[in-house]
Amino acid sequence: MNRSGSNWRVTPLIAACAILLAGCATIALLSEAAYQQTISLKVDTLALMDKAIEPYTQHQSEVSDLMLMIEKAYEYARGRPKNAISAQQWEILRNPDGHLVGGFMRAWQDKQELSRTFIDDAKGVVADAFDTISALESGKPRVKSARIDRGG
Repeated sequence: MNRSGSNWRVTPLIAACAILLAGCATIALLSEAAYQQTISLKVDTLALMDKAIEPYTQHQSEVSDLMLMIEKAYEYARGRPKNAISAQQWEILRNPDGHLVGGFMRAWQDKQELSRTFIDDAKGVVADAFDTISALESGKPRVKSARIDRGG
């Protein structure tokens, strides 16, 4: 039997497996910390948005603290390998010229008080954005833990 002929059949199979494995490695693994941080920031953000019927100056430090936490989440996402999509989602969320958290906080600062209708509409959009980020994170592959055979 000709061994070189059989190598040509095995090589495409190995190449296909290598391509599939490389494709799986184009997105970061699940980060439980990032997922929990996203959920926590969603809850804190929506609660603070409810206060926008009051003067911004009464909540300025809360807004600063929240935006700092969102900045940290963005930097964490940006610093993780193979995590460009999540980092882009955080960038959109925090953008002060956009229509999500950054834009809402800027509008609140500019107008000092916002209407309940505007707040409720914005909360729906912001909640959806956080849900997109958390779904993206929870959909990432998990690290497979090694199983130890203790014998017996």
